[in-house]
Parts: sequence; C-alpha cells; structure tokens
Amino acid sequence: MEEELIINRVSKSGLVTLDLEDFYHKGDRVVYDIKDNLYMGLILREKDFREFLKTHDWSFYTNKNVAITCTEEAIIPTWAYMLLAIHLEPYANMVVYGTLEDLETKLYNDAIANIDFKEYIGAKVVVKGCSKVDVPTSAYVEISRRLKPYAQSIMFGEPCSTVPLYKKPKA
Repeated sequence: MEEELIINRVSKSGLVTLDLEDFYHKGDRVVYDIKDNLYMGLILREKDFREFLKTHDWSFYTNKNVAITCTEEAIIPTWAYMLLAIHLEPYANMVVYGTLEDLETKLYNDAIANIDFKEYIGAKVVVKGCSKVDVPTSAYVEISRRLKPYAQSIMFGEPCSTVPLYKKPKA
C-alpha cells in the first residue's frame, strides 16, 4: 500500500499574510471628558479652567492614548481642547479630539503610514480577517488603499479561505 502524502497547498502558494493585529498599539486608551471642568455642568470658565490645567497631575496620562471630548450639551470653545492637548502632549503617547473609535483609527493610520509597502511589490497579499483585538474597519480600508499600487493581488480572510478583492491587470 502506498503512503499518502498530504500536501499543504497554502504554504506553497506564495501568499503573504498581513495581520493588522500586529499594528495594534498596546498602550492604554482613556477618554478625557471636559464635562468635569464645566461650571454647574453648563459653561467652561476660562480662569477656573486655566487654574485646573496648572495644578492637575498630568503624569496619570504617561504613555496613554487619550481621546478628548465633551459628553455634555455645552458649547466648548476650541481653544479649550487645544489647551488640553498642549498639557497632555508631554505625557500621552497620542492625543485626539473625538471618541475612542477616533483614537483607534488614528493609532492604526499612523502605524500603517510607517509600513514599507515596497516589500509587497508583486506579492499576493492576504489581509487577515480575524484578530484578538478590534481592528477598525477604517484600518482595513486604509491598508487596501495603500497596498493596491504594490501588490499583485489582495485578498481578505485566512490563507485557506479568502475573499478576492483586487488583482493587478496584466500589462
């Protein structure tokens, strides 16, 4: 009886897997809600706010990723967010205006911007679909956009089960 050989076609296919989870920034994510600085929950008083900024212990934000927002229905002057960013910048890894989702998008966009896409010239790339962390859809859109000029083909999923997205036309 002849011995049957199992051939792993995936490993021989030349597919390159790109896992966006590898670009996840491991730092803590926190929200700074300016509502805590509002007088009577309604208005931001400049003098009080500036005093708070001088006396607050900003070291809590060391190496954290911070989304600054206001969850109260109050009119917050733009300069207040700017002052917060200036005070957070020496401590925080990243500061954005918006939600935690906005923060995650910015972290991923920055990580993707640092990829050397030349290593994907002519490659058959599978952008991995499953991960242990929540990768924003915006990151998948950005990686697709950035890969297209370089890759021979782009697929989504796992190497054993992919959804074809793009194939470079033959010259």
